[in-house]
Amino acid sequence: MNFEYSQEQIALQDSLKKYLEKNYTFSKHQILSESSEAFSPEAWQFYAEIGLLGIAFEEQYGGLEGSNADQILIMETLGRFLCLEPYLSTVILCGTLINLTASHAQKTQWIPNINDGSLKLSLAHFEPDARYNAHRVSVRATLDGESHESQYILNGHKNVVLNGHAANAFLVSARTQGADHESHGISLFWIQANNPELILSPYRTQDGSMACDLEFKNLTVQASHMIGQPGLALSAITQALEHANAALCAEALGIMTVINELTLDYLKTRQQFGKNIGSFQALQHRMVDMLGQEQQSRSMAILAAQALSLHDSKKRARDVSAAKAFICKAARHVGQEAIQLHGGIGVAHEYSVAHYFKRLTMITLLLGDYNHHLKQVSDYLIDK
Repeated sequence: MNFEYSQEQIALQDSLKKYLEKNYTFSKHQILSESSEAFSPEAWQFYAEIGLLGIAFEEQYGGLEGSNADQILIMETLGRFLCLEPYLSTVILCGTLINLTASHAQKTQWIPNINDGSLKLSLAHFEPDARYNAHRVSVRATLDGESHESQYILNGHKNVVLNGHAANAFLVSARTQGADHESHGISLFWIQANNPELILSPYRTQDGSMACDLEFKNLTVQASHMIGQPGLALSAITQALEHANAALCAEALGIMTVINELTLDYLKTRQQFGKNIGSFQALQHRMVDMLGQEQQSRSMAILAAQALSLHDSKKRARDVSAAKAFICKAARHVGQEAIQLHGGIGVAHEYSVAHYFKRLTMITLLLGDYNHHLKQVSDYLIDK
């Protein structure tokens, strides 16, 4: 099997790298992470100009109709520079959902605006008591029997909505029938961020990005704003989460690559007892272990990207979870070793390694931690 990137993919990656090397330094990341926007609008517009925002969509809607490998390559590069833009939430999470569930008219209306950068989206799905259970939805969407128009009334709460502060609209999962724990009965709605009935509470996360909580108190939404078939949204949501986890694997790979580069450079320059500490055999062995974890993580990120094309939903979930579980463990090992080998400077706010480690930590918890994904793999093996 050929794992080499095509000339077009290499050119896309080179264009992105050149821009980020010039315009997205670590000092710029620090400034952005403390700003009210928590991302760079200029970088977002550049992503639109070179086609990154349209790479997931079909050509008939103005997209580039790229592959899963394209998405992974982009996320690895964004990870190397600790980019804060809402690419994961808009293009991968919500983009996948739109591809899978939206009507032709909805795609025609929304996708061109995503492509040109004017429309940013966030998925509002997880809830305070759901943990990582994608099927546990307690937000209720009830048909309004008193209205002459076909509309729903939403009540409930969503939390940790990624980049929700910057979103123009939300894709919101809500239960139109069934009990809170049932797989059937979950529907998907489009809700504008400027809806006066929407209560939005933004906050900054430990890696410098932002999230928000959403509260619905008798919020009305037109039935025409439902995306896909009523009660059948869970399958598409699950696939979107799989795409996002594969993307997080690639982002973690990019971060681990940079952490290893920084640590190796530090070992070559930091002196103790009159010698570079990289000359000490014990530290060399630890550095080799870190590089080994990075290389194995690359293989697992490729596995996750390939799994996204599988038609067998159980095998697809198994492979993505296997990749995420491995990378969660590898990321923890690489990050902790980097801090140990750097010593006190490794946790300094002014030094980049600490910020890379924070983002790695977020990735290991986001959309399923090590234990969750390990259980997914073990459940597959038991049921097989």
